[in-house]
Amino acid sequence: MELEKAHGPQPLKVASTASDGIIMVTVCGAIDHASVGPLVQALTPRRLPDRPRMIVDMRQVSFMDSSGINTLLATHLDLTRTEGWLRLADVPAAIRRTLETVGVDTVIPCYPSVREALSA
Repeated sequence: MELEKAHGPQPLKVASTASDGIIMVTVCGAIDHASVGPLVQALTPRRLPDRPRMIVDMRQVSFMDSSGINTLLATHLDLTRTEGWLRLADVPAAIRRTLETVGVDTVIPCYPSVREALSA
């Protein structure tokens, strides 16, 4: 008897590191209402430096709904209030089109690569 395997979306994986005063957040998987928690936690660290700077590497994001968009916008507002910034890097084409459609790309800068986001 062969068992059927579940083929649902993979759990969201989020990792963050800090170097030279920049917090790098790497996201892998689908960002939706059920999975956004780890992203929210990574984007709201307990202690932020003065003028916090953050880059989100989205290269491995397969899907993002309004929960992810709202999280990014809220983080952007929080960081700019303290003279910091948020940048998105390596956003997949389908997700980039969504960000462009709703105007997020006019608020949060999007860069083709992490390297370009770092050097901007």
